[in-house]
Amino acid sequence: MYNILICDDERDIVSALKIYLEAEGYGTRCAYNGREALEIANREEIHLVLMDIMMPEMDGITAMVKLREQSNLPVILLTAKGEDTDKVLGLNVGADDYVTKPFNPVELLARVKSQLRRYLQLGGNVAAEQSTYQVGGILLNDRTKEITADGEPVSLTPTEYEILKLLMQHPGEVFSPKEIYARVWKDTPYGAESTVAVHIRHLREKIEINPAEPRYLKVVWAQGYKMEESR
Repeated sequence: MYNILICDDERDIVSALKIYLEAEGYGTRCAYNGREALEIANREEIHLVLMDIMMPEMDGITAMVKLREQSNLPVILLTAKGEDTDKVLGLNVGADDYVTKPFNPVELLARVKSQLRRYLQLGGNVAAEQSTYQVGGILLNDRTKEITADGEPVSLTPTEYEILKLLMQHPGEVFSPKEIYARVWKDTPYGAESTVAVHIRHLREKIEINPAEPRYLKVVWAQGYKMEESR
């Protein structure tokens, strides 16, 4: 059973999410502010976090920053319609996805399943096919889920890993933000440009010596992104 941590100061929302998730066979843990969420994540086995942004004592963004210091657990933000700036900030500090309130339970469950699938694949079995990819000094081993940049280990979130893997599997090929979103999130690419751009920036910060002048992860203006070693 996979355990999902629900964190929201609105108890009705927590109760509703608990019902939806447990009906799908997930275990749930409940918290009502960021501090409680961190305490639960530290002492229990959690596989995914649903995190509200605006909460008392410790907000979701602060909790996200602290969680990312110690874990790459997938995190889906629960955001209000008017919190566009907070959505971007949440993605900037490590959120994998977000769902806008009032949310559709079917959509939320689909996003939960998608994020769990990617996260669990990082430690799962890999089919007997090509498992290592290299572009210049970037090496990705899909069997061990290890990434190194110029020999140094790199820690990625599940979403960052899948984006990098996609681009490294097709070196030199340009993928639009919508194509990346559709392949990695396996969802309708609504708002794909900004979401993908944030994750690309994170990847550059982790694998490039100078993210402002990337050697590998290149943008092709008005078209998309590609993985290619500078000559």
